[in-house]
Amino acid sequence: MARRQKGRPINGWVVIDKPLGLTSTQVVGRVRRAFQPRKVGHGGTLDPLASGLLPIAMGEATKTVPYIMDGIKTYCFTLRWGQATATDDAEGEVIEVSDKRPGEAEIHAVLPRFLGRIEQTPPIFSAIKVAGKRAYDRARAAEDFVLDSRQVLITDLKLLENPGPPHAGPDFSCFLARCGKGAYMRALARDLGRALGTCAHVVALRRSAVGPFSEADAISLESLEALGHSAADSGAVLPIEAALDDIPALTLTETEANSLRCGQAVSMLARANRERIRDFTNGAIVFATSGGKPVALARYDAGDIHPVRVLNV
Repeated sequence: MARRQKGRPINGWVVIDKPLGLTSTQVVGRVRRAFQPRKVGHGGTLDPLASGLLPIAMGEATKTVPYIMDGIKTYCFTLRWGQATATDDAEGEVIEVSDKRPGEAEIHAVLPRFLGRIEQTPPIFSAIKVAGKRAYDRARAAEDFVLDSRQVLITDLKLLENPGPPHAGPDFSCFLARCGKGAYMRALARDLGRALGTCAHVVALRRSAVGPFSEADAISLESLEALGHSAADSGAVLPIEAALDDIPALTLTETEANSLRCGQAVSMLARANRERIRDFTNGAIVFATSGGKPVALARYDAGDIHPVRVLNV
């Protein structure tokens, strides 16, 4: 007899507008208490000093988390020129100072260096594992270690008109950045300072978009918790497919869908199927549905559809 799963059969996404001061794990815990789903996971960590979108997957939607993690994210951040900190943000102690404050023209001139696929060394206070131990644990223990640089994708980087806090003057600048997986805004601020002959750290950070999710999809923790037991039926839960806007869809017959659910490949080589697979390329991941319901994430390969993650909805 199959083991009965604990929790409610809720499948979908809730996008939390995370406030300052909470860890991503704390937010997940509060969402878990509000919905009591069988499974829960989030689509990209935000530091306590950052606010903004934290997409949280529940139930079968947890199988689509990697597609959100790989999506483009949008951030607005304010940095302070002339001070470097141990953590590359306002939480750490100041370890370097500079009198230089770059002008607007200087800043615009260096921004192209940070576009495209660039090499970036993560902050030493990060969750990256070094020999099985988190970098931030090693840094707090004052251990001597080095983080390797890695390639990250920055698709957009703009200097915004707002200079930062009121009457902040040349000490602060605000930026908008769009980036791929693994890019750190703290590292970007640090490296912008170095490129301009000074030093810098992040003093404010907000994430305004993650993959297909925008601020229009978000709900505050307070609003969610105020809904109480009706949270699951409030419309705050987005469908599984909300995370898969960029993935081609494929509608299956019920017979084809049952084959995928059983782990079997489905052949699309028949002439009648040519229109359905016309735009697919070998190796492409597709979102298979049947009767308007999710069936699986599948891979198209030489005319066959192979199940990758079956969605038991």
